[in-house]
Amino acid sequence: MPEYKKPNSKEEFEKNFTQIKPLMNETQAYYESSRCLFCYDAPCVSACPTRIDIPLFIRQISTGNVTGSAKTIYDSNYLGNACGKVCPTEVLCEGACVYNLQEVKPIEIGRLQNFATSNAIRNKIKFFESGDPNGKKAAVIGAGPAGISCACELRRSGIEVDIFEAKDKPSGLALYGVAPYKITNEEALEEVNYLQEQLGFNIIYNTYISSKEDFQNLEKVYDAVFLGIGLGKTNPVNIKGENLKNCFGAVEFISELRMNHHMTETGNVVIVLGGGNTAMDAASESAKLGAGKVILAYRRGREEMGAYDFEFEIAKRSGVEGLFNVSPVEITGTDKVSGVKFIQTQSANGKLEMLEGTEFTIECDMVIKATGQLKQSEVMTNIPGLETDNKGRIKVNEKTYQTTNPKYFSAGDVISGGQEVVNAVAEAKAAAAGIIGFLS
Repeated sequence: MPEYKKPNSKEEFEKNFTQIKPLMNETQAYYESSRCLFCYDAPCVSACPTRIDIPLFIRQISTGNVTGSAKTIYDSNYLGNACGKVCPTEVLCEGACVYNLQEVKPIEIGRLQNFATSNAIRNKIKFFESGDPNGKKAAVIGAGPAGISCACELRRSGIEVDIFEAKDKPSGLALYGVAPYKITNEEALEEVNYLQEQLGFNIIYNTYISSKEDFQNLEKVYDAVFLGIGLGKTNPVNIKGENLKNCFGAVEFISELRMNHHMTETGNVVIVLGGGNTAMDAASESAKLGAGKVILAYRRGREEMGAYDFEFEIAKRSGVEGLFNVSPVEITGTDKVSGVKFIQTQSANGKLEMLEGTEFTIECDMVIKATGQLKQSEVMTNIPGLETDNKGRIKVNEKTYQTTNPKYFSAGDVISGGQEVVNAVAEAKAAAAGIIGFLS
């Protein structure tokens, strides 16, 4: 029996995909904030890539200054609400909480962060205003977390900003790439709208900037360009059958789920290939969509998975089964997926070995490949003088985030190869400072 019934309505979908970090009420926030020790030189601050003054914003909640708390958060992190929801707080700020050393439950920093920022968004409390116009213009490519963070900082300095977004909605990964039990579409979009109303950056949707001509035209109009283009489609696994019907990339599957909710189709038996956090999301989502059985297949051992432990626990609680030390050899089927042929593996001196004669096949009617994402190399090659490293990541100055083409700056997954939303937000704010310095 599956853990979840297939949702056939918005209400059933929301029930299956209940938020794992639900919004606190005032009483919950007061009691949780009163547990904080307000540490001097707090380790939770050092663990936050955007360096939010966590003890301060929690103290402000505990003393009833919720507006001041939200300002403390937003002063450091323009996407404070989204990050409170989607951040792996269990391994960042909450993972660093001193209570862990005493085997006491850490402070729920993420939920407290959401309590304060949601109040500000709901009541349209204004914290920012654009700077006096200085005659400079910047183009931002991508309306994801990096692009929005960069645009906010640039607008506060008086630089005019146009964001070019390939899709018809903003928020990038926070909207299209994160499991809906972590953040709702409404929450992701409301925060961007909240910031846009205050700072006045312009977003031009359904505009994919990629060709040499596109970039040449931008350079004629804008004084600087920020690249927040993230990563591309799911990596191929390069085995027979991966082009069969009902074989999907995890990135594409999650994006469809975020847009179509309960209308997203899933198989009866789903095999997810991979061992990272995206694989955990795809597996959990398949189960919550009503799949009869979901198998998470990883080529190495459980202890070697790249996913956070808490992400795997979410998947297991959703009814997902783990299958380890197996590598896919072939996705079977004629026109449509009918199964996956595996071979057993073992790790020897850090190297993965295939064990001859151990092949076996598991029948299924859907395969999801969570095997990483391609770099946006077709875009990068059309920018003159732009250099990438041997992994296809854009090279930048570590302090200013300026690329090898002086007019271009970049941050986020396109330079890191894939990190958290909060990392992109922090890097992009620093890149904006680099742009401001460059233009002045």
